[in-house]
Amino acid sequence: MPGRGDVDIEVIVFDVLGTMVDESGGLRSALGEAVSASGVEASGVESYGAESSGGVSVERALAVWREHVEREQRRIGEGVRTYADSDVIDREAAERVAEYVGLSDPVAIARLAGASRRLRPWGDSVAGLARLAGRVPVLGLSHASRGTLLRLNAYAGLRWHQALSGEEVRAYKPAQEVYRLAIDAAGCPAGRVLMVAAHAWDLRGAQEAGMRTAYVQRPVGDPPTSTDSFDWRVESLKELAAALKAA
Repeated sequence: MPGRGDVDIEVIVFDVLGTMVDESGGLRSALGEAVSASGVEASGVESYGAESSGGVSVERALAVWREHVEREQRRIGEGVRTYADSDVIDREAAERVAEYVGLSDPVAIARLAGASRRLRPWGDSVAGLARLAGRVPVLGLSHASRGTLLRLNAYAGLRWHQALSGEEVRAYKPAQEVYRLAIDAAGCPAGRVLMVAAHAWDLRGAQEAGMRTAYVQRPVGDPPTSTDSFDWRVESLKELAAALKAA
């Protein structure tokens, strides 16, 4: 759908985890490996908080992981905890999951801790990114640490003009300094920078920084509410490219 008003987008900034790569699917795969390594039968169909009498719930293990990561990022944002990069927090999450599934092998735990470096791109991510990069500079903006982001981009085949990590400003989105990092890298007014994400909370943070916004639908993410007003809402990067060209 076309955006509102005149469009003069000079730079496009993309969220990475969940928007460009299948974070949930990759974590499920890594957690399934961890459960197998523990020697416990896995079951991946239970609802949140449930366990099967026949084994460990991969979904519950995923919830353990997410609960830790989200809580610690929130504590850092609130100033309760000193900044720790995603590698540290992912390692802590892996250790919590290991305790839950009964995994003691340090090699398997270390591999689980690095799961965010091995996430597959969505079907349209690589081609869509290349298409848009042929028109304007494209930036990645991620929670992932610089080291993780480097390896994830290589694994997923994502080719940016520049990839930025919140580690550079020691903060996690939606902290305004993370969006300012991207705006400063873009070298143009915030109103000429487009933030693309599958998470409405992320786009709200970008709006607060003065950026234009585009929600791209993914199987997972944080959909917009009835009160959200983003410049574009699309179902794919191909649709976004067409909408920007038309606008």
